[in-house]
Amino acid sequence: MINRLAPLPDFLVSRYKIWKSSSFINKEDHFKSLASLGQNPSSMVISCCDSRVHATSIFGADEGEFFIHRNIANLVPKYSTDGESNGTSAAIEYALKELKIQHLILLGHTDCGGIKSGYNLHSKNLNPDYEFINKWLSILLPAFNNIAKDVSKEEQLEKFEEESIKNSVINLFSFPYVKKAVEDKSLSIHGLIHNIATGGIKFLNPITEDFENL
Repeated sequence: MINRLAPLPDFLVSRYKIWKSSSFINKEDHFKSLASLGQNPSSMVISCCDSRVHATSIFGADEGEFFIHRNIANLVPKYSTDGESNGTSAAIEYALKELKIQHLILLGHTDCGGIKSGYNLHSKNLNPDYEFINKWLSILLPAFNNIAKDVSKEEQLEKFEEESIKNSVINLFSFPYVKKAVEDKSLSIHGLIHNIATGGIKFLNPITEDFENL
């Protein structure tokens, strides 16, 4: 099977060489420090796989600052030891138990394909070709049940994005060590939604439990 792999595309080779001869060289000492001392990020970001969303760019972060985990629709499953959804759960466990992060950021975004697919799935309009996606997006059912259905689809999707973040926050607290870290005030959790078109950020206000512009 390995002999079926293709060569790296020329445009990626070219970009790598430019990076190595410019960005890397300019910060060579920084990279050597990261290699010898290891990582010590202050924050974990759970972001969507969407190629238009870059947490490091949004927050001007340097290498080593963020521990980033991406999945479809930036979801957090409920705590479970049955082997399901263990990629995201393993990342959370590592961030808390090994890296001792102080901040956990749930970073959603507008026009999310995962949210749209989740909406279709729970509206009984699922795509049968999605073998894994439909199962993953079943996490969204409580969020879907919380949105009003007597408004436009556009309004429903916007609210669904928000309810998805709230649902993931609830699921985070089902992890015993996450709950304990928050109670001990060694961890803070933040829910954000990035507007791709405007660059705006909405944050989940813990007092009002509503999303507000940053």
